[in-house]
Amino acid sequence: MFIFPNALKWLAVALCLPSLTLAQTVSAPTSAPIKIAMIEGLSGPFANTGEAVFRNLIWAVERVNARGGVKLAASAAAVEGRRPLTLERYDSKGQNEEALTALKSAIDDGARFIMQGNSSATAAALIDAINKHNEREPTKRVLFLNYSAVDPILTNEKCSFWHFRFDAHADMRMTALMEVLKDDKALKRVYIIGQDYSFGHAVAREARRQLGVLRPDVQLVGDELHPVGRVKDFLPYAAKIKTSGAQAVITGNWGNDLTLLVKAAKEVGFEGKFYTFYGNALGAPAAIGDAGVGKVVAVADWLPNVATAQSEAFYQSFRQRFPKPADDYVHMRMQLMVESLAQAIEKAGTTDSIAVAVQLERARVTFGSQTGVMRAADHQFQQPLVVGLMDRQGAPGVKFDVEGSGYGFRVIKSIAASRAELPSTCKMQRPVE
Repeated sequence: MFIFPNALKWLAVALCLPSLTLAQTVSAPTSAPIKIAMIEGLSGPFANTGEAVFRNLIWAVERVNARGGVKLAASAAAVEGRRPLTLERYDSKGQNEEALTALKSAIDDGARFIMQGNSSATAAALIDAINKHNEREPTKRVLFLNYSAVDPILTNEKCSFWHFRFDAHADMRMTALMEVLKDDKALKRVYIIGQDYSFGHAVAREARRQLGVLRPDVQLVGDELHPVGRVKDFLPYAAKIKTSGAQAVITGNWGNDLTLLVKAAKEVGFEGKFYTFYGNALGAPAAIGDAGVGKVVAVADWLPNVATAQSEAFYQSFRQRFPKPADDYVHMRMQLMVESLAQAIEKAGTTDSIAVAVQLERARVTFGSQTGVMRAADHQFQQPLVVGLMDRQGAPGVKFDVEGSGYGFRVIKSIAASRAELPSTCKMQRPVE
């Protein structure tokens, strides 16, 4: 169990407030905590991504608790009218079956809010399991808050009243990347490579579609998928990319699958661009080094070099909380997600799943200069997106580097939430009380 109610120094920075003691602002929460379960791969090939997510989520929980927790109407469960949040970890080991076992354990432990995101396949399995559980156990219903599983199907054909996605889905991210790629007139040959599961298929499918619409002059010289988290040597893939004559690679790879790919590309002397979903973190910039300057493009909901005072304060406060360079992995959307949940519980005045879900459907939250709104029709969060280009720290627009690598990302395209929004085919099935 993790409850941290006294993180004040960095909290004042994060909220751009003068330094105050906790006693001067709020009363510390003393009632039974509201349990949140994070189900994520904390061991195995993607353990580093699970730990990185945990740092973001625990920081957000600390912030809520430092202001007194979540305010509810006074009741037997919350005599003081406030309850803290507590975040508990469940290791899925990167496997769907383990994630489902963890879900059962979390529910048995009293968690009613589930958070996961580092695999769309796992998210799909959790949605199915939660749909069945909530129908079977109406007194123990749970909500699923998704921070990174971006297969578009999750808020389209598989949309669920119990599931809320706080990341832009793959088609939205690809559309943002194409805002940059379509204007690269020198680009004539592209290679698509990705992970062989639902998300990787979605990225490749949308890349092909948008290239055909926006750049029909571009030749697709490679299009392949590889096993997720099992390739230790990407040199054969990198050699094929170089031999193909590709001038750019489009990839949704994440974690070690991305880091090893860009390392291999560097080793074989590939000099083209990488259009990535996640090339701005988790070892990728350091792996590619100078070869990536002006060549690695990444799309995100936010980047550290977004040039506003509030954004900078947000980033600096995270680095104060987690000062090790290796821990420099911060995402605005995870903060907005926890803030949205706290807001929804307070507005509902209860932790009842349906009441909180109804308020989450109406969520509108602002933090660190970023504002996001939940779309009720499909539970897809709508927020601005940015596209960054890798450069050396200290270059214009690159005040901050990534993970102490000496390389950061300059914002080259900002996309308003209204432009990032895409239609949905969701036909939401709502519970009948």
